[in-house]
Amino acid sequence: MALLLAAGITGAGATAAQAAGPAQAGTVKAGAAQAGDILAQLKAIPGMQVTEKQSTLPGYRWFWLEYRQPVDHRNPRGQWFEQRIMLQHKSADRPMVLYTSGYNTPETMFTSEPTALVDGNQISVEYRYFTPSRPEPTDWKKDTIWQAATDEHRLIGALKTIYQGKWISTGASKGGMTAVYHKRFYPRDVDGSVVYVAPNDVNNNDDRAYDKFFQTVGSDPGCRTHVKALAREFLKRRPAMLKRFKAAADENGWTFSILRSQDRAFENSVMDYEWGFWQYSLQSDCASLPAVDASDDEIYQTLDNISGLSFYSDQGLAPYIPYYYQAGTQLGWPTPKFKHLRPLLRYEDSYQPRTYVPRDIPMRFDNGRAMRDIDRWVRGNAEHMLFLYGANDPWGSEPFRLGHGSRDSAVYVAPGMNHSGRLIAKLPGDEQTKATADVKRWAGVGTGMQTLKSAPMADDPLQLQRPPL
Repeated sequence: MALLLAAGITGAGATAAQAAGPAQAGTVKAGAAQAGDILAQLKAIPGMQVTEKQSTLPGYRWFWLEYRQPVDHRNPRGQWFEQRIMLQHKSADRPMVLYTSGYNTPETMFTSEPTALVDGNQISVEYRYFTPSRPEPTDWKKDTIWQAATDEHRLIGALKTIYQGKWISTGASKGGMTAVYHKRFYPRDVDGSVVYVAPNDVNNNDDRAYDKFFQTVGSDPGCRTHVKALAREFLKRRPAMLKRFKAAADENGWTFSILRSQDRAFENSVMDYEWGFWQYSLQSDCASLPAVDASDDEIYQTLDNISGLSFYSDQGLAPYIPYYYQAGTQLGWPTPKFKHLRPLLRYEDSYQPRTYVPRDIPMRFDNGRAMRDIDRWVRGNAEHMLFLYGANDPWGSEPFRLGHGSRDSAVYVAPGMNHSGRLIAKLPGDEQTKATADVKRWAGVGTGMQTLKSAPMADDPLQLQRPPL
């Protein structure tokens, strides 16, 4: 699971806004559209299909869009697919915020932190190859960062016929990475980028930063020790844990053809436990963890709560194959050392993306060529970019760094925070003021506009529904 960045909201996210959302909304009658109405303008875009849904956020209209994209932007006469986008429309003269989770687009209305700051419109773009935005038949070689960036470039060009003001791109985790890659290939598409908790695995063979992180994270050595001890305890109680895991699998119909056995699936969940705790919990949550000598049921429950055992089934892994494919071909992946779990591990070598992608899909890692290019560009060319990290988030162990060629950009670290998409609000006062002013300036809105405290926001997009850690 640590190999999987947070996917943000997906279609099953249970939020207050969603509860009153698409399930009850239905389609707004087409007769509501009048000459000059945004619905008519959207429908006039070639290749765009539009359905209006009942809004659950005051002041916004909500549109589900499908935009026709070429599978290979270098061969637009070839295969095409429909890319899904959710649009939250406030006014065509307000700034537009392009949000991507890097995975499926949320099927719920929510307001990203930059959207709240600039009081803007928002589009949430589904990443190519995540269903339903997946071409059939599927040419996996086209699941690349350049192809995805070009998806966004075409979409922005189409929507700028309506939204002609300032544009801000944003995303968290893999979505933050997506925002960086798009900015690298098409730096003039947007006027600023707000990038949350995005790792920069420029040297895939050197992951010592992750080991240092787990040795030093937080301010409570006792918490670090306890989390490690629990992970070891799962392996010491392997028969009892597998008995409960098998019962849950039988009850829910989980299968394990990708990971090949429940034992391998169980062990992968254990290797993810420490990472998962720090990614989504705060240090104060250590107090709620069971003692190492707790009952088998309590020990199993904390593993399931933190790692999410269902995720390691075929049913849990299948939706994220497009990510694992990219991790194993271009993005790279973390390989922390598991010294505290040896010699109890049987499948330590399975902790890599190839394990999570069916064998009938060929993969070959580019040895870091794509990420070295991205890193050089950020250091030498980043402009109007904010990078935000949580101090206690393992994904921040290998962050993006600015160089002499970067301009009007900054990197911030929120003290004590984890893997969050709401970090400007968690910065110390002076840094929060500076970051807020920068975003508003890039978006062309006055500093007297609404603040994070007054802006309507849903919960953290990465916490509303994350991959089942």
